[in-house]
Amino acid sequence: MNANTRNHGGFLATLFTVMRKEWRDFARDRRTFFLSVMVAPLLYPAMFLGIGKLTQMRAETQLEKTLSVPVVGMERAPNLVKFLASYGIEARPAPADIEARVRAQQEDLALNIDEHFAEDWHAGKPAKVDVITDTTRRNADVAVARVSKVLESYGQGVGAMRLLIRGINPGIAAPLHVGTRDMATPEAKNSQFMSMLLPMILTLFAFIGGAHLAMDTTAGERERQSLEPLLATPASRAALVGGKMLAAAMLGLASMLLILVSFKLSATLASGMAKQMDVSFLAMGKLLLTLLPLVLMGTALITALAASAKSMKEAGSHMVWLMMLPMLSGVVLSAYPLKDTTLWQYAVPFLSQNQLIQKITRGDVTSVEQWGTYLASSLALAAVLWALAVWRYKQEKLAISA
Repeated sequence: MNANTRNHGGFLATLFTVMRKEWRDFARDRRTFFLSVMVAPLLYPAMFLGIGKLTQMRAETQLEKTLSVPVVGMERAPNLVKFLASYGIEARPAPADIEARVRAQQEDLALNIDEHFAEDWHAGKPAKVDVITDTTRRNADVAVARVSKVLESYGQGVGAMRLLIRGINPGIAAPLHVGTRDMATPEAKNSQFMSMLLPMILTLFAFIGGAHLAMDTTAGERERQSLEPLLATPASRAALVGGKMLAAAMLGLASMLLILVSFKLSATLASGMAKQMDVSFLAMGKLLLTLLPLVLMGTALITALAASAKSMKEAGSHMVWLMMLPMLSGVVLSAYPLKDTTLWQYAVPFLSQNQLIQKITRGDVTSVEQWGTYLASSLALAAVLWALAVWRYKQEKLAISA
């Protein structure tokens, strides 16, 4: 056995020894261990099922049940009022301060029938009906869309009858018939909200899943003055950092496995949610492969930051901006969506995970080039962050306690 083989074997032995030591110390505090591993998997189904229930309740309230709408001047268009009632929209007299009530969110919307409605109607002119609403309030968008669609249907029906009375084919007024072919996969339909929320949740928990252990094994031991004896051993700093990072990464990976299991179970239990998103075992495996490099990047970055902190309190202060990093891509994409047509997106941290998670849950196919670009760039970044943590561990002042 040559020297290189012995050194390699010694490196791995030290790495796994440190990993077992950190896991053993961490598992002794059962409450912290439980909170770090189980809280997210337990909260996720509650949140997932809760969102599904709220969506269902909103649909039942604003789409299926009778909608009461205040109408200004409802006596001016009795036929229109009857038509609205046939579609489950009941008109009632509007108070004098209806605009203020809509602005104060005391009413979702209202209709204002113009005072010249009857004159314009009998003259064959466009009769005016205003929909009073506050477009900055999303709680009324379903009701507004429902009322607007019924009004549009009423106008088209009356217009067609007027042409028929004059002996004109109504089709002449519609020279272009526009159809829509929906190319979305079955998993992608009706899941736009979850397609934005799910990547942020998964990337956040993957990135900071091992944060507590990563900080405790460096900043925590430095605060307890137990790091200096470890650094005084002949073991290489790279092996020490690798063992601590591996312990934290395993904690993050265990948490991600439980989160994905809870995601599959909750999506299956949610009414219709399993049909809207791909929750097959193959999809779960792809998600795990997508999130694994992010676990490594998170633990490496947090280890490097913790090595610069003199206490757990100081290390924990970094969590504020660290938790924002996984959310930035989702916020940016919600304001400026990008087409999934270029490879550079799969080399950008967090954006690449966001795009891959959406593709996987939608049931879309990810090309070999996209997977290759993502894995190569993300693993390279994890290696750079690991090297940064090793470099920080090699600085002698690390062993100096606060």
